[in-house]
Amino acid sequence: MRLNPFRALRPPPEFAAQVACVPYDVVNREEAASLAAGNPRSFLHVGRPDIDLPASTDPYDDRVYAQGRVALEGFLRDGTLLRDADRTVYVYRQEMDGRGQTGVVACVHVDDYEHDIIRKHEKTRKDKEDDRTRHVLTLDANAEPVFLAYRTSAAITADVAAAVKAPPLYDFVAPDGVRHIAWKVADPSALLRDFAAVPLAYVADGHHRSASAWRAGQERRAANPQHTGNEEYNWFLAVLFPAGELAILPYNRVVKSLSGLTAEAFRARLATLGRLEAVTDPRPPRPGSFAFFLEGRWWVLTMDASTIDRRDPIGSLDVSLLQDRVLGPILGITDPRTDKRIDFVGGIRGTAELERRVTSGEMALGISMYPTTMEQLLAVSDAGKIMPPKSTWFEPKLRSGLFVHELSTA
Repeated sequence: MRLNPFRALRPPPEFAAQVACVPYDVVNREEAASLAAGNPRSFLHVGRPDIDLPASTDPYDDRVYAQGRVALEGFLRDGTLLRDADRTVYVYRQEMDGRGQTGVVACVHVDDYEHDIIRKHEKTRKDKEDDRTRHVLTLDANAEPVFLAYRTSAAITADVAAAVKAPPLYDFVAPDGVRHIAWKVADPSALLRDFAAVPLAYVADGHHRSASAWRAGQERRAANPQHTGNEEYNWFLAVLFPAGELAILPYNRVVKSLSGLTAEAFRARLATLGRLEAVTDPRPPRPGSFAFFLEGRWWVLTMDASTIDRRDPIGSLDVSLLQDRVLGPILGITDPRTDKRIDFVGGIRGTAELERRVTSGEMALGISMYPTTMEQLLAVSDAGKIMPPKSTWFEPKLRSGLFVHELSTA
């Protein structure tokens, strides 16, 4: 696959911790406004510009996108962001709970996205694509990178190891306790050469960002009668991590009601699907097992392995087994994308959040999932399939604002 160095907009080291923020799509307006309160350098002013407009403003109002451009230009004027002198790539490491993952920050080609060299595993929503496409085009920049994975390469691992011997460009701990370290690569030629030997990359997190980046590139091409293929808008910003370093957290579920069943009747239905037992540990022990929090107790269902076709990359996913055997036939939730009786809780919130929402009476049932594996994600993508909704939750999240890619910069 193709990698391209770029002239990053990035904060000077002394501002990095203030600028860096969570991605735009993991917080709502109120949460984003709270995180940015008292911090005029927070990149949320660019990624979520609605926080600087009246709360009643429609999130898709023209003023929202214009405000994002105003914020970005203001950061360039006041030195919150600087334009790097060199076209290069960067190495970006995150450390969380004793585990680290180290990626390469560079630009990838919109045609590689279109031709499925960059593979996907999720459906996107048009309204979200429209939003981020307008954001990219109004800012004339990819404000946030896409999180990509690739099958681990010994050559790239060696290139990265050489790059991190230099003093870091950034090194700070974010409020959530995750450490972020970045290095500027003095000579990116080895990385560009070795990534050219990588046949495929995979969207791990950021399907709407990648689709929007591709759409923005297509719009710029169509509007440019002198298009040559060498323009900066042919590339979009990504961080590429070796798949072997990544961990997926579970994407848990909560359900509002048992659809007329008593707790006892619901457990009886579960027991027909495998072995059901009361437990104290809310974490499912293996694939094909699920923990249910009901009436103040945890129960683990372990489905009969002989009934699971592991050759089926979609049907063998735990999220599919849960949907096909429990949510649909027992609880009547046939479309989890639209059914208001179900909600989804990222694994970073832990099983305590499931207990809280059930104990409060807001929900009737909490479901703790075994996490999807990277091998399953790659298999689904390679098969050209789409995962069920809310199958994966990656942590740590990339911090936004450390690297910005302009579409019109030479």
